[in-house]
Amino acid sequence: MAAAALAAGLSGCQQTKYERIRGEGADREVTTGSGLAPEPESNSEAALVIIQDEVETTLQEPEDDGISLLFGGDVMLSEHVLNAYQKAGGIEGVLDPVYRQKIGAADFFMVNQEFPFSSRGTAAADKQYTFRLAPDYVSLFGEMGIDAVTLANNHALDFGTEALLDSCDTLAEAGIAYTGAGINLKQAKQPVIFEKNRHRVGIIGATRVIPEAGWAAGGNHPGMLSTYDPAVLLKEIKQLKETCDYVIVFVHWGIERDEKPQEYQRTLGQQYIDAGADLVIGSHPHVLQGVEYYQGKPVVYSLGNFVFGSSIPRTALLEVTIDEKAKTPVLKLLPGTSGAGYTRMLTDPAGRQEFYRYMESISFGVSFDNEGMLLSGS
Repeated sequence: MAAAALAAGLSGCQQTKYERIRGEGADREVTTGSGLAPEPESNSEAALVIIQDEVETTLQEPEDDGISLLFGGDVMLSEHVLNAYQKAGGIEGVLDPVYRQKIGAADFFMVNQEFPFSSRGTAAADKQYTFRLAPDYVSLFGEMGIDAVTLANNHALDFGTEALLDSCDTLAEAGIAYTGAGINLKQAKQPVIFEKNRHRVGIIGATRVIPEAGWAAGGNHPGMLSTYDPAVLLKEIKQLKETCDYVIVFVHWGIERDEKPQEYQRTLGQQYIDAGADLVIGSHPHVLQGVEYYQGKPVVYSLGNFVFGSSIPRTALLEVTIDEKAKTPVLKLLPGTSGAGYTRMLTDPAGRQEFYRYMESISFGVSFDNEGMLLSGS
């Protein structure tokens, strides 16, 4: 991830090494280094591709330095978060310098967006919490260094299909990729593709938490990719594996404030991996859930709230390093705490040790070293 590149993307995508490739066949032929991203098509029905390979000036084979991916849990720009931002006069009131440095050093950063960007629509009836933010607030995503989001969750349609599609357009205009929702099922099931150093990663978002069946995308109506019946998602995973070196499923599931996954989560996670997924990441419980390995592949059941402003303090970022020299990707949890709209990384040894022992207690045969690296379970 490069914060400067993303900031440029928010002002027209000039002079950035990111390109959003849209249109038929975009996942097959892409070029880099033009400096200008193509004009986004409203509610496009094509994969969103981010390329971060520098233009080669010689014919020498480029050295493979691997790639670094970061994933966070739920992000909601609540009143607490906006107040913290305004009081500090910038994103330093929301994210501490250590987390900001980690995000800036990574190649790619993705979270679950727990609301739509829109000023239109009507709040869903009989729903306890409905979230919505004006499109201008997407600038905070740029300041946070977010490259991509999943929109597959139980709040994307809080204000109806108009707000959902406004959110898709707002993200596209800001140069932020998205997956898991769209104008129809074809778009909702499109993945985000990230490429660097000859590594191609495909990430697809889906949800098993929606208030009513009509929130699921269909052939001719907007919505999200539902995985109550996983058949469509499993087919997409298999196809994605044919063109990507590494496939990640970002799924909304589980019970709120429950630190243990439901049995169906464990079953679905195994099905995703059997279909070709290399990593499964969960959201929705708002709290951290444990980690489990199946067939040597990790399932991180929930990353909790990352930026939310709620009363749930414990959080983490998941760092995934992919390198041809390593037999399997290296995973680390970067522990943090959040309160009053401010999220900071835990740096004191005692606090970090307590965090990792806690994660071991809710995980399945997984241990962590002092730096948060997953040591066992494979």
